[in-house]
Amino acid sequence: MDRLHYFVFVGLNESLCAKIKERADYSWVGVPKWRTGSGLRSPVAPVNQVWPNLYIGDESVARNKVTLSSLGVTHVLNAAAGRHRINTGQQFYSDIQVVYHGVEAADHPEFNLQPFFSCAAQFIDSALKNNGKVLVHCAMGVSRSGALVLAYLMLCQGLLLVEAIIAVRLNRDIGPNSGFLEQLRQLEQSLHLQSKQIPETISISP
Repeated sequence: MDRLHYFVFVGLNESLCAKIKERADYSWVGVPKWRTGSGLRSPVAPVNQVWPNLYIGDESVARNKVTLSSLGVTHVLNAAAGRHRINTGQQFYSDIQVVYHGVEAADHPEFNLQPFFSCAAQFIDSALKNNGKVLVHCAMGVSRSGALVLAYLMLCQGLLLVEAIIAVRLNRDIGPNSGFLEQLRQLEQSLHLQSKQIPETISISP
């Protein structure tokens, strides 16, 4: 069993959990935890804050404007958009001044979510940098939304995939399907290659 699957399916390394908690400043965390294996994971509630001002939730939360307003949500990323899925859209949120972005993704291992990683990460990053609060949701708030939040943490926060999984699972028991996990592994490999090429480019510059 490789390093990623050991942490995801067997248990979380507590020393790495502590490292992630310190890095992300989890002073705002007040949700109950339960133990799985050697680490901490949080049960799935309708919505959880998984990173400062970044929430993952299910469809019921995305449709509950009172809850969104009480949380102070300013941006909604729908990872299950589409006429035959969760068909909300910008118009649905027009009365509460929420900025909307939709990704028409199917929760299936063969669905290619990779083309949406960058735009989703940019949407989240821009909102957070402007003091916004972001809800990322799909139907259950487990697979599609989880995968997009992991991509954001890797692309914009510089976390490894394992670190990103632990950071989120401290507060919500996400579970991207096997296909999404493989696509995230490919993203990690791509980012690793890019990080190696940048110093080489600098070193050969005149």
